[in-house]
Amino acid sequence: MEVVRPGSHPAQLTTLARRAELAEELGIDVFCVMPFTAEFMKLTPERYAHEILVERLHVAEVVVGENFTFGKKAAGNVDLLRQIGDRFGFAVDGVTLLAEHAVTFSSTYIRSCVDAGDMAAATEALGRPHRVEGVVVHGDGRGRQLGYPTANVAPPMYAAIPADGVYAAWFTVLGHGVDLGTVTSGERYMAAVSVGTNPTFSGRTRTVEAFVLDREADLYGQHVAVDLVERLRGMEKFDSVDDLIVAMGKDAERARAILAASEDVR
Repeated sequence: MEVVRPGSHPAQLTTLARRAELAEELGIDVFCVMPFTAEFMKLTPERYAHEILVERLHVAEVVVGENFTFGKKAAGNVDLLRQIGDRFGFAVDGVTLLAEHAVTFSSTYIRSCVDAGDMAAATEALGRPHRVEGVVVHGDGRGRQLGYPTANVAPPMYAAIPADGVYAAWFTVLGHGVDLGTVTSGERYMAAVSVGTNPTFSGRTRTVEAFVLDREADLYGQHVAVDLVERLRGMEKFDSVDDLIVAMGKDAERARAILAASEDVR
């Protein structure tokens, strides 16, 4: 979208590295990324199929969704791809789109679920909780002062961030072999995650802050992921700091109960 219409980039549900990991988990051996450039955009469907699929990849079969389009101005569809496949000797399988409750599971639908904070619906469509990744950066340190130290997660530009509120989530330090005391990279931990501007303190900057339950570690600079399971409540402005602390305690206990009941959900 940045090539076709600069400035119209949709929210990104999954980073490229995460997509590669998910493909590997499905047993896919090779993950090939084609950079989308202005030159690539001008390839006709026939040139795309011949130059990319036949000459470079030597495909035997192509599997795509039934609404798949390709080539300049999306002029190619599954029927045209089948015709080209007949000519060059490869099969084409157009797969029926997955749907539930009369809703087709598309990236547009999932983005709308995330925007609304409906993580249960997003999880149903994705087959896993929606993940927000980022690097832990220094915040204002207020969470520690309140007894709930949080990791301030700075997501990449265009990341799909859910609606303001508090969420039960799984927290993971990405990578392997990093020992941070009570937290080890690659392991997931229960967390309560706040998304919003901290209205009780008249905050203006929208942040993603994760309170890792029963753990405390220096996470600054670490690349982490939060897998959002369920929204606990909307973002609220409390009359006093004491009221906020009480609410945070309830959030942590609710998150613990929800996550304990969803141990098999990833």
